[in-house]
Amino acid sequence: MLLVQLLTSLLLGASFNGPTTINPKVFIITMFTSELGAWTDIPEFNLFEQNITVPGFSPLFPDVHCTGDGSVCLLTTGEAEINAASTISSLLLSPSFNLTSTYFFITGIAGVNPKIGSIGDVTFAKYAVQVALQYEFDARQIPADFPTGYFPQDSLAPGQVPGHWYGTEVFEVNDALRQLAFDYAETATLNDTLAAQLARNLYANSTGYEAATQGPKVVLCDTATSDVYWSGDLLGEAFENTTQIFTNGSSVFCTSQQEDNATLSALMRGALFRLVDFARIIVMRTASDFDRQYSGESPLANLLGSHPGYEPSVLNLHLAGVKVVQGIVGEWDDKFAAGIQPTNYIGDVFGSLGGEPDFGPGSIFGGTGAVA
Repeated sequence: MLLVQLLTSLLLGASFNGPTTINPKVFIITMFTSELGAWTDIPEFNLFEQNITVPGFSPLFPDVHCTGDGSVCLLTTGEAEINAASTISSLLLSPSFNLTSTYFFITGIAGVNPKIGSIGDVTFAKYAVQVALQYEFDARQIPADFPTGYFPQDSLAPGQVPGHWYGTEVFEVNDALRQLAFDYAETATLNDTLAAQLARNLYANSTGYEAATQGPKVVLCDTATSDVYWSGDLLGEAFENTTQIFTNGSSVFCTSQQEDNATLSALMRGALFRLVDFARIIVMRTASDFDRQYSGESPLANLLGSHPGYEPSVLNLHLAGVKVVQGIVGEWDDKFAAGIQPTNYIGDVFGSLGGEPDFGPGSIFGGTGAVA
């Protein structure tokens, strides 16, 4: 009984009242060293004035880094879904932070769909889709009438809706907040390089890939999560179709990465216990490489060749992202302290936070949400 009381006290925030508790306005989430480096030694603020070790973080990235006043903090999860979920869960249970009014700002690089965007682009997602939660055949054993070796779990063929949902397949975040972040980011002057421009030009003769030839811009489009790092138009099309199936045709798939559904799942579970506010999440990914090849290139060359979009993608994390951070902190009292009211559904496929999802099986909690 005493253990239950102690855990309940922790989950409900009794530890938030300590003298060293930090109350960040913005918490930047990065995934690996280069993304962390994008926020190191920047002129706008110093994220390394406070360094707090958090039990449960990756041994490669054991600390949270914060400004002196604690208004902005940053962590690095480590790459892929297990690292992301473990790190964010550990953060939520740390007594060093009160995160109840914090805006979480996911900032990482990603592959890009050349139908929608190009290398160097800055994207803001409304949907994150966990595309690898499917059945899979090896490419050498795909049934003759299947267009791909992937098809939804508890279904009979590609293109069908899953018969069984795990709950983490889709997360939807606050679209009104996403639009504000987009507006801030659009004021940035984005980085570009000659090498990236030459790489874009290679897509000029590829039908349907006009977006790939354009210079860096800010885009509203959605992201796919998979631990598998894929390459090629066949898998690109397959997972593009998966995002459509899982979101009931609502998503615009443009980026691919390895962490976002895991990060959002941990944050959602924290939101069930009022540790965080799920309406205060921004998902920003910058495009480092194309997820499929141009006409005349092989998928292998696309995967293993040089990636000239890497440099501008990392630099644009800071150039666009700092505008968002400054916007939130600068307009805190007037706009952000009270929260940005979502105008869309937010949460998972089960309706765990309340409301009715516009994808998946619909609310399994009668629209009222899960009881924590």
